Amino acid sequence: MAAAIPEQYQDLLQKKAFAHLGTVMKDGSPQVTPLWFDYDGTHIRINSAEGRWKDKNMRARPQVALEILDPDNPYRYLQIRGKVVDITKEGADAHIDSLAKKYLDQDKYPFRQPGEVRVMYKIEPERVSAMG
Repeated sequence: MAAAIPEQYQDLLQKKAFAHLGTVMKDGSPQVTPLWFDYDGTHIRINSAEGRWKDKNMRARPQVALEILDPDNPYRYLQIRGKVVDITKEGADAHIDSLAKKYLDQDKYPFRQPGEVRVMYKIEPERVSAMG
């Protein structure tokens, strides 16, 4: 069952705040990546290119952690621990374009590489904590 995001921290899900995604490597060591995200009301949605470390890690070990720091107050943050419940290419290109609009105010994602296949991941929050 999904954990609720506290009302007083919902604004962090709309701001141009970066999330830091923690995944686990094959050898058990942590891997952390800053990234763009959005929230569909139930899931944190992120996007990556197929074959990157975070893609491989989330496919093999779907338990993840996210930290979202308030860009207006570095002493305020939201931590979400959860599980990747959906991985899909369907809608991933439109999703990365919508994230480019949110974060860069550009209609199209400008950093696409030749042959890159975009993937969207839905993370269901299982534990949520916050500070600030």
